[in-house]
Amino acid sequence: MDIKSFQRALSQIAETRGISPEVIMGTIEAALATAYKKDYGEKGQKIKAKFNPVSGDAQFWQLKLVVDDSMLYTQEEIDALKEKKIIPAEDFDRVIEGDETPKKVVFNPEKHIIVKDAKKENSNIQLGEELEIPLVSKQDYGRIAAQTAKQVILQKIREAEKDVIASEYRSKQGEIISGVVQRIEGNTILIDIGKTLGILNKEEQIPGEFYRQAQRLKFYILKVEDGPKGSVVLLSRAYPKLVSRLFELEVPEISAGTVVIKSIAREPGFRTKIAVTSTEQGIDPIGSCVGQRGTRIMAVINELGGEKIDVIEWNEDPEKFIPNALSPAKISGVKVEGNNSATVFVGADQLSLAIGKDGRNVRLAAQLTGWKIDIKPDEKKPDAKEEEPKEEGAEEEKPKKVKKTKK
Repeated sequence: MDIKSFQRALSQIAETRGISPEVIMGTIEAALATAYKKDYGEKGQKIKAKFNPVSGDAQFWQLKLVVDDSMLYTQEEIDALKEKKIIPAEDFDRVIEGDETPKKVVFNPEKHIIVKDAKKENSNIQLGEELEIPLVSKQDYGRIAAQTAKQVILQKIREAEKDVIASEYRSKQGEIISGVVQRIEGNTILIDIGKTLGILNKEEQIPGEFYRQAQRLKFYILKVEDGPKGSVVLLSRAYPKLVSRLFELEVPEISAGTVVIKSIAREPGFRTKIAVTSTEQGIDPIGSCVGQRGTRIMAVINELGGEKIDVIEWNEDPEKFIPNALSPAKISGVKVEGNNSATVFVGADQLSLAIGKDGRNVRLAAQLTGWKIDIKPDEKKPDAKEEEPKEEGAEEEKPKKVKKTKK
C-alpha cells in the first residue's frame, strides 16, 4: 500500500466534507500507526506516527508510560483482585483528569518503563510522562493492515464530520432554520435540516399541530447536546423566540433595529402577545409588524398554523403598558401597587374578555409585562346600580295610564 495515496484521497474527502487539514493529518497518522502495529508491532504496544505531507514519508515511535513502584500493583494486590474476580485492565488511564493520584497499573514492558530506566533514554523525562522510542520506518503494509487502516480512516472521518456539524449548529443556536419532516417515530419527529437530522421532541411541538413526511417548516435551534452516538441538534416549534425570529424575517424594520421587540409571551398553539417599540420618531411599531393589509403578521400566523398573535405597543409606564397588554379588552383603570403587583378595573362587559378563555389573556399579559395582575370589576359599577330603582318606578306609572285607557 502506497502511503502517499493517503494524502490525495483524504484531501479530497476534506474538501467535500469541510474537515480541516489538521484533522486530516491526524487521521493519516492514526491510520499509519494502526497499520504499522498490525504488521510490525507487538501486542500491547502504543505506536505514534508522524506523517510528512511534502515527502510522503512517515516516522514511528513506541510510547511507554514512565512509572515507579507506587503506580504499580504488587503481586499480592494482583492475586487478591484475581480472587475477587476483579482483574485490573492492562491499559488503565495514567491519571484521572483533575485527580493528582495516578491510577495503578499492571506492569507491561511493552507499555510501561520504570523511571530510572527512562532517565537513561531521556534525562529530562518526568514521572507520568510518555517516553518516545524511535522505531524503524516502514513503507509497505499487508492487506490486513491496509484494511485496518481503512477502517480507522473511515471512523476518524465520521467522527470529524460529526464534530464539524456539531460546531456549525452550535454557532447557529438561537436562530431559526428551515427543515423537512423526514420521518415520525412515535412522539419524536426527525427533521432533515441539511447536513444532519434535527430532533423535535413532543414537548417542543405545537399542541394540536400535525406533521407529515416531506412537510417543510421553520424550526428554532434550541441547543446541541452531546450524546453517546454523537451530537444531537434539538429543535423547537413551541419556544417563544421562534415567533420573534419569524417577525425578524418578515419585518425589515426589526432586522434594521428601528423597531425593537421588548418582550414576548406565548402559549403555543393558542395565543402569543408581543410588545414592540420604535427607536425612531415617525415609525409605527405596530403597523410595521402588521404590514399592509396584515400581510406580514399573516405570514407569521400561517407559519404557526393559525396561532393568534397580539402585537401591542410597549411602554415603560406600567399604567399604560398593562392596559395595552390586556388588549383587546378595554380597561377602565389601573392601580399600581408594590412588589410588581397591579389591580386592573374593567367594566362588566369587558371582564370575561380581559380574563380570556381559561384565564389565558390575563396570564399572557402578566408574563409579557412581568407584573402580577389582579382583575376586578369597575369601581363605578355600584353607582349605576343605585339609579336602577328610579327606572323601575318610572315603569310602574305606565300600567296606570293603560288602565285609564281601558275605562
